[in-house]
Amino acid sequence: MGETTFFGCFPTLSLENDAGKVEIMTDTTIQNDLIEVVHDDDDVPSNEAITPTIGDVITARYSRRQALKGISAVAAVAAIGPIAGTFTSREALAAGPSTLTFSECPHGYTEDVAVADGYEVQTLIRWGDPVEPGAPEFDPMNQTAGAQEKQWGYNNDYVGYMPLPAGSDTPDHGLLCVNFEYTNHHLMFPGIEKGALDKLSKEQVDVEIAAHGHGVIEIRRDDAGQWSVVKNSPYARRISALSTQMQISGPAAGHDRLKTNTDPTGRRVIGTLNNCAGGRTPWGTILFAEENFHGYFGGDPEKTSEARNYKRYGLKAKSRYAWSMHHDRFNVEKDPNEPNKFGWMVEFDPYDRHSVPVKRTALGRFKHEGATVAINKDGRAVVYTGDDQRFDYVYKFVSSQRFDPNNRANNRDLLDDGTLFVGKFHDDGKLTWLPMVWGTGPLTPANGFDSQADVLIETRRAADL
Repeated sequence: MGETTFFGCFPTLSLENDAGKVEIMTDTTIQNDLIEVVHDDDDVPSNEAITPTIGDVITARYSRRQALKGISAVAAVAAIGPIAGTFTSREALAAGPSTLTFSECPHGYTEDVAVADGYEVQTLIRWGDPVEPGAPEFDPMNQTAGAQEKQWGYNNDYVGYMPLPAGSDTPDHGLLCVNFEYTNHHLMFPGIEKGALDKLSKEQVDVEIAAHGHGVIEIRRDDAGQWSVVKNSPYARRISALSTQMQISGPAAGHDRLKTNTDPTGRRVIGTLNNCAGGRTPWGTILFAEENFHGYFGGDPEKTSEARNYKRYGLKAKSRYAWSMHHDRFNVEKDPNEPNKFGWMVEFDPYDRHSVPVKRTALGRFKHEGATVAINKDGRAVVYTGDDQRFDYVYKFVSSQRFDPNNRANNRDLLDDGTLFVGKFHDDGKLTWLPMVWGTGPLTPANGFDSQADVLIETRRAADL
């Protein structure tokens, strides 16, 4: 095969029996939990302002188009569904057959990996496998946070391949950069049932926190087409929510609403949460998103000065994690500004394992999903990203400075200065990008925005207006 696709996947626990056979430990409960990939409150809309919804916009557009073509508008609406459902574009079908020529796999859930004829699947690395030098082998019955911080994390999401050497296009040697989005305590620890947060010890909680974040490994493909992890690589790295120090940059850095008990400057933060999709920049860095950060915090957000802000992001008095029981920074009543340090886009250099990850506040704060970077005709960098919550928005950021292809260092802070836009869709198929600039339109002190930092910290509410 000439091409390789790297997949992130859910963790499975395999043990070797007396005959040396590897068995996957599974039962109905575990299967159902692996299938149930969306938490109940992750997709509950928190936007009370949106009228019409994107479903209404699409329905209106296709109803009008189909009516003009002499086709029943009712059929068009049925094809779309009541809320922006999945539909097939007649224009796309007319354009020609799909370029995806492999045979489709049978649908269904099994304990085995399904793969199309002519392709193969290879397990490259698993939860708990060693990453950094000195990491111990994974022992699921004796996990420690110290070990997990050097081992592969949990629930892979974004997967980025960065060729080696940097700037080359080699398909056989590079870095694999992967997000570790969230954890399932009842699958990680023996004897812990789902939802039994009060049964988790501090050490187990710390293992969970350490299993979040990002990982970098060096990989190489041999002449037979098999991939392997390069051991003791100088690039190998674990970024964790437990101890990795990160910088906060851009217009919101240093603002009072980002100052916390552990960081009175408002310019630093420990770790990153719920890292979902991401992207690569033309200057060779990785962007990874902080998505559903709301579920990690305990305490009552209504008792804080950020009550309106936190309600818009879905924070509730009850957390789905036990972290706030052991760490004050995850309790909003004890450290009320800590959630404001999450929901950003993070950038780091995978080619430098000592580089400090940076949360780029100019790109806005919301439940980021992905980051696609393009260089505009005028040389400015444009980052497209979306809020992965039903009835929320899509955004783009346009840098003030221009990309320099001949000077990588000059692009390091390109995403700290520019304009953030929110998209408004129209039922004629057009899109208007509305600049989210403090002091313009409704983004004024009269609506609670005293600076560009406020606009970015409360990006959702600013977008509503």
